[in-house]
Amino acid sequence: MKNLEEKILEISAKLGNEVHLKAIRNTFISMLPIMIFGGIFAVIGAAPATENATGFMKAWADFVSANSAIFSWVSVLGLGFTSLYIALGITYNLCKEYKVDPLIPLFICVFGMFMLTVKPEKLVYGTSLTDLTYLDGKGIIVGIFVGIFTVEIYRILKQKNFGKIKLPDSVPPSLSETFSSLAISVLIMLFYLVLFAIFKSMNTTFAAWIASIIAPQIKATDSLWFILLMTFIINAAWFFGIHNATFWGLMGPIMFMNLSTNAAQQASGMPPTAILTESFWVYFVVIGGVGACLSVSILCCFSKSEMIKTVGRISVLPAFFGISEPATFGLPMMLNPIFFIPCAFVPTINACIAYFCMNTNIIGKTYAMLSFNMPSVFGAFLSTGDVKALLLVVALLILDMVLYYPFVKMYERQQLKLENKESK
Repeated sequence: MKNLEEKILEISAKLGNEVHLKAIRNTFISMLPIMIFGGIFAVIGAAPATENATGFMKAWADFVSANSAIFSWVSVLGLGFTSLYIALGITYNLCKEYKVDPLIPLFICVFGMFMLTVKPEKLVYGTSLTDLTYLDGKGIIVGIFVGIFTVEIYRILKQKNFGKIKLPDSVPPSLSETFSSLAISVLIMLFYLVLFAIFKSMNTTFAAWIASIIAPQIKATDSLWFILLMTFIINAAWFFGIHNATFWGLMGPIMFMNLSTNAAQQASGMPPTAILTESFWVYFVVIGGVGACLSVSILCCFSKSEMIKTVGRISVLPAFFGISEPATFGLPMMLNPIFFIPCAFVPTINACIAYFCMNTNIIGKTYAMLSFNMPSVFGAFLSTGDVKALLLVVALLILDMVLYYPFVKMYERQQLKLENKESK
């Protein structure tokens, strides 16, 4: 067991410190404020009112209808430019990691993103018309590519002094830096221009071409089996002390892509289609944090063991807001053999039930992400606009408590023996 633990922790450390995965992970975390802001407007803009609505619901629907342009535009800027924000974030984080001045790479990144994702329809001064479709979640793969490619090529060529122009010492440092990077910048932008020209001749964009290739794979990640597999792996890994952020280099792009697609569909009056989003994960799967810890914290509050009861009272409020660490490290659940099975399987069961309810349209699918720390009972309703989602979370919480109960009692008996021994 110890050798397995050491091996897993070693792999986790390597993954967690891999520079590109780290940049992607930090970018998704940094994007939370703008995602929340866009999500709030997406929620308000989707008034759950019928044609016969009266009172507050009718007033809400009328207000949204009168200001639809504002709600739509904020939603587009918050969720519809996801891939652009991701490209900028990765560029900045990689530059910071490599200690490279990020300003010029950021400019090149914007140029590259528009070259590879935007399809000009009509370019006339004052009446330009372009297709921005792939600046949203559908262009996330391109955003990751542009961010990494721009910085890596810029950094490598910079180290080799490619095309460096020597200027007198009297030239200001900012101007000297610009000229010394001129040849590198032009070369990278020429690469993006060539890609644009190639796909323009095919009447498409690089982003649209990539999306057509990976569409089947992305659809496969929205399947029950992929969701259950990743839920089990992430929660089982947490038992060994591997933070779920380690997996966000893989899961983050998939969840953001699906959430952005759902938000766009909701805004255009279409029903959302994807299930695996960050909202689905936070509000329906890991209720109270990784391991679905809220149920554990509630059970611990009624324990006969003073230690377990104290941990329960300390951890129940944080768990209500999605913070699992007080329960995970306080009991502890991590590396505690008694809790391995429920820690890995309870969230997996939540995922299975929530997937079934969404796939069969018993409850609506998520189209907004409010906050990691939004309590699940509220987040489930606000992210779907469906009151049945709130009832589902309550039912899942009760089920989680039933499933965790025998393991908590087992640990309680063990702890009581220790407490009784110490009291003697």
